[in-house]
Amino acid sequence: MSEVRIGNRLKQRRAEKNLTQADLAKLVGVSRKTINTVENSVFIPSVLLALTLARQLDTTVEQLFYLMREKA
Repeated sequence: MSEVRIGNRLKQRRAEKNLTQADLAKLVGVSRKTINTVENSVFIPSVLLALTLARQLDTTVEQLFYLMREKA
């Protein structure tokens, strides 16, 4: 049986926009630590935060976040 996890391209998209974690955090109204935990897949953002991140990074939620299957 496989487990489904959520992966993201947040760090890549943020770097393409020349933004630090702190810059992006300020733009979306969260802490830098929140951005860090999302980038490292420690925290799964709410739909509202995911949409806000995608908008700030000029992409879609589907391009920013994706499903990964891990074998158990």
